[in-house]
Amino acid sequence: MARPSDASQPRLAAGCRWGGSEEDRVILFPEGAIKLQGTGRQVLELCDGQRTFAEIVADLQTLFGAADPQKISDDIGTFLEQLQQKRIVDY
Repeated sequence: MARPSDASQPRLAAGCRWGGSEEDRVILFPEGAIKLQGTGRQVLELCDGQRTFAEIVADLQTLFGAADPQKISDDIGTFLEQLQQKRIVDY
């Protein structure tokens, strides 16, 4: 599996959905659940199947303006690739 391209449109995989309360959101998937906080939660909330990977990275660069743009892209790409390997995200 590869990291998403700039044109990829990440979204939750089939069978995965948000659960929990607003403050304790989790991703429910067939094998279990993952509680997301902080940046991980922000990233997945942007993965709506409409935004491209490049748009998600641009949105995060706006939020974290002091961070290196290439590092943001690399870190988010790696994060989404790991979630794709676990069949939580598709793109």
